[in-house]
Amino acid sequence: MRAVPTFRYDVAVMMKFLTVSVLCVTLAAAADEPKRPKITGIGHIALFVHDIEKSRQFYKDFLGYGEPFKLDNPDGSLSLTFIKVNERQYIELFPEKTEKTDRLNHISIETDNAEAMRVYLASKGVKVPEKITKGRIKNSNFNIKDPDGHTVEIVQYEPDGWSMREKGKFMDGPRISTHIKHLGIIVGKLDPAIKFYTEILGFKETWRGSKDGKTLNWVNMKLPESDDYIEFMLYEDFPSLSALGTAHHICFEVDSVEKAKADLESRPGRKFYTKQLDSKTGVNRKRQMNLFDPDGTRSEVMEPTTIDGKPTPPATAPPPQH
Repeated sequence: MRAVPTFRYDVAVMMKFLTVSVLCVTLAAAADEPKRPKITGIGHIALFVHDIEKSRQFYKDFLGYGEPFKLDNPDGSLSLTFIKVNERQYIELFPEKTEKTDRLNHISIETDNAEAMRVYLASKGVKVPEKITKGRIKNSNFNIKDPDGHTVEIVQYEPDGWSMREKGKFMDGPRISTHIKHLGIIVGKLDPAIKFYTEILGFKETWRGSKDGKTLNWVNMKLPESDDYIEFMLYEDFPSLSALGTAHHICFEVDSVEKAKADLESRPGRKFYTKQLDSKTGVNRKRQMNLFDPDGTRSEVMEPTTIDGKPTPPATAPPPQH
């Protein structure tokens, strides 16, 4: 008598088939999901300035940086100018649009493939332009917004762009530092910022700091393919205009703060800087010195290691409440 397959056997075979099919579809979807291209470093910070000549005195005559190129408006007035820190890092200065407002225009991170980054970010639900364009200095770039509303420019340096055109030039001045180590930006609610910069952009948290041990004040977020980082400046009440200038800042890395201080004191451009030069040891136990441009934006000159070479333990205090 011929055996007849049982219903239980047929169901088991069908379930196995469905499981294998779902796994294959899942693996195929994962293979097709856009991958994040490399984020290779901080590109620049862009600032609004009230008096461009006074700002040039600070960044060029005092800090010792070159000005490789600038862009003008159709009427011949200045649109923006570029202060060169190294081959891949700049400070962009824009004439202000409104007096007595936040000086931060935007920050920029560099990628090795802007179009791939655009596609990747779109797959993560980030609002991006429909296509990549080249800017006025011929580098590929586009802008996104982080959870706190900061504009983050994604830039890819092109071989025919002005940045590469001026490679090896405008770097013979007495630069106080050859590297922007980090940029500081204000952050209101920490969790959305952490999620955006870690889960989407691939940053990694490296340290937390607190002034009093009761409330968290800083979180350092390292770029995925670089030792550069973004410093979250946390707040409970939205900062005043003067406090914004301290929070939105540039950190220049130096081997010795005391040597940098002596160097600045001896420069002819020191006559343009009327504030006292004071070095100190920060909460992170690194020697540092704060300088302020004519609009109050802070430049933090800081050594790369702690005073004893040992890591500073991260703070465990909770973030500010809103």
